[in-house]
Amino acid sequence: MSNKSFAERDLKVLWHPCTQMKDHEILPLIPIKSGDGVWLEDFEGKRYLDAISSWWVNLFGHCNPIIKDALKQQLDTLEHVMMGGFTHSAAIELSEKLIAISPKGLNKCFYSDNGSSAVEIALKMSFQSWRNQGFSKKTKFITLENSYHGETLGALAVSNVALYKDTFASLLMDTITIPNADAYFRAEGETAAAYAQRRFVEVDKQLAQNAEFCCAVIIEPLVQCAGNMRMYDPIYLSLLRAACDKYELHLIADEVAVGFGRTGSLFACEQANISPDFLCVAKGLTGGFLPLAVTLTTDKIYQSFYDDYEHLTGFFHSHSYTGNALGCRAGIATLGIFQEQNVIVTNQLLAKKMSAVTARFKQHPNVAEVRQTGMIVAIELVKNKHTREPFPWQERRGLKVYQYALSQGVILRPLGNVIYFMPPYVITDMQLEWIAEVAWQGMLLAVAD
Repeated sequence: MSNKSFAERDLKVLWHPCTQMKDHEILPLIPIKSGDGVWLEDFEGKRYLDAISSWWVNLFGHCNPIIKDALKQQLDTLEHVMMGGFTHSAAIELSEKLIAISPKGLNKCFYSDNGSSAVEIALKMSFQSWRNQGFSKKTKFITLENSYHGETLGALAVSNVALYKDTFASLLMDTITIPNADAYFRAEGETAAAYAQRRFVEVDKQLAQNAEFCCAVIIEPLVQCAGNMRMYDPIYLSLLRAACDKYELHLIADEVAVGFGRTGSLFACEQANISPDFLCVAKGLTGGFLPLAVTLTTDKIYQSFYDDYEHLTGFFHSHSYTGNALGCRAGIATLGIFQEQNVIVTNQLLAKKMSAVTARFKQHPNVAEVRQTGMIVAIELVKNKHTREPFPWQERRGLKVYQYALSQGVILRPLGNVIYFMPPYVITDMQLEWIAEVAWQGMLLAVAD
């Protein structure tokens, strides 16, 4: 069958995520038949290089044989069992491995299905932990400017990207927003670290004023991914950890997008040498095969729930597919690849290549900034380089880059007018050069009007 016939069938029955469906009157859907490594292939034989890891989940290539074989073996043994009153070897083994590699002190794992759910769990655990200890005034959460933590109502409430949040504002709990350390706004000649320290003066004041009524601060370490891939210096994390300790606030690290090697270390928190009270992971955990998320926390928080049933201090939260055996087995295989193939060192070399192939973008008159953290590079298109005046969002310049890239067989789905590379870790130097050239040509077309 043709791509067109599949697209027609799709549009009769499916509603796609983060999409204005009317766009598909002029922007054809691309039905995918198969995947192999960095490549996806449609039903007419055209291949597309997945330069954004299928929304950041695919770490080691489509149909990775190691993960695939692990799943085949698990299928012959156990597909799923409820975790209420039961357990299984894959969940135990994955938890042991995660605890061994995560920041120090995170010794308990609570499973769910996706990143938003992992964040919801951290929020609820933080709130109830304080409540169980008698701190009934602690009911609010502190979040950063330009942050994004998911689409469920709790996760959305602690987010601050207007595109996703504003429509649902009347449904959301009130939160307190503190300044971020987005290095895009640093003064000329100012380092990202100096800017972060300067910004934190106001952060400290706000934490001091609000700590009595707040449960936790939630943060995306180093990169605010859905917030246009804005980046900041690790010193901000160090200062925030110290302040949370000082003012008795939990620190929730949302590493759903940035965990598992994406920022140049296994977890972004490592670069500030901190341990959060909660660590939320998902996306790359299963190498892009299956939905699985984990909220890791400390023994101290776990013990605040541990009591006789009649006191009703237990964490009465569940998901039907909590700790799914297939997802856990994929996670074990994914972590095995990290251990056996020295992935972090390889990624550091790939990151250098990504920096080299995007260096010329810095000189373009419509590029305000080329920024990079590990295996993430973002190119911000603007109308005026010197004033950083943005293109009107209605012009959708980034979409033009996306359309051109698709015509050349590259998937570069933008964030507004920010073009970014977030490829699988199995990409080659030559493929990175090609992606950069396609992005360059697409950008020339996009800003020519």
